Amino acid sequence: MDSISNSKILVTGATGFIGSHLTEYLVEKGHDVIAFDRYNPNNNWGWLENSEYKNDIQVILGDVRDYDSVSKAMIGCDVIFHLAALIGIPYSYVSPLAYIRTNIEGSYNILEAAKNLDLKQILITSTSETYGTAQYVPIDEKHPLVGQSPYSATKIAADQLAISYHRSFNLPLKIVRPFNTYGPRQSLRAIIPTIISQILNGRTEIELGSLSPTRDLTFVKDTCAGFEEVFKTDSLIGEVVNIGMNTEISIGDLVDLVANKMNTKVKIISNEKRVRPENSEVERLVCDNTRLLTHTSWKPIYNFDKGIGEVIKWMKKPENLEYFKSEEYVV
Repeated sequence: MDSISNSKILVTGATGFIGSHLTEYLVEKGHDVIAFDRYNPNNNWGWLENSEYKNDIQVILGDVRDYDSVSKAMIGCDVIFHLAALIGIPYSYVSPLAYIRTNIEGSYNILEAAKNLDLKQILITSTSETYGTAQYVPIDEKHPLVGQSPYSATKIAADQLAISYHRSFNLPLKIVRPFNTYGPRQSLRAIIPTIISQILNGRTEIELGSLSPTRDLTFVKDTCAGFEEVFKTDSLIGEVVNIGMNTEISIGDLVDLVANKMNTKVKIISNEKRVRPENSEVERLVCDNTRLLTHTSWKPIYNFDKGIGEVIKWMKKPENLEYFKSEEYVV
């Protein structure tokens, strides 16, 4: 794709965990990037607020649920990386409608505006949660989709809507489906910062939910590299592509690994508030990344030991640790 280096890219959800890393990664790679995220009266740019690339990024605040603000932000853009979503699984039990409006209607606004503005490429961000508990491993892109939570159901719906736009209107889109991503800036909705923050705050009894589920974990910079590699190839238009490491680790083993890395011993306390409903828990996820490896030049550079080390180093900084209220359960 000859026009890659000259493309203007809009990233939605750009001030969040993966979005902020991806925005910075694309700037580092020389792309012209516009960051789009939810309007707030303080004009706060989230994780981009103190970014070293702040002066190289145009930030537009709007609302992905509002077609007008989405469409206006996309004028003049060639490509969109759509990451904006509600992602916390426990809160999707509390307010499913919020997920429908953000994840499904928000994706509709992106797709419709992209169609009307004739964008060159659209990358829709999915999630491995759409697969539900593995029916076979490793999980390739042909694995059945199972909505085991309102969150995953809305992401399945958004993916299917995107595919329909490709088939109905020939919209040049790709669906990027990351497995579990970890790294600096991740919230306490995720297991790794939950473990690390409790240890850093001096707790020797770590409160967690289920310990048996397994996850396939990718460091955030490798996930960002995967996004760019998918963007760069012509061969994945209209396709779903997994990003993951083809490895798995249980939550229980993950606790032991992190604790050993931090030279401490911990006792795990099961907190019922942190346990998903039985039929909603995704018990096993392990990625088949064959399609990504076959169609792109993606090569992850962070093994788990190196990646965890980066997270611990970042969270140890007092100005970063203060973001995390480890004594409270974050829904």
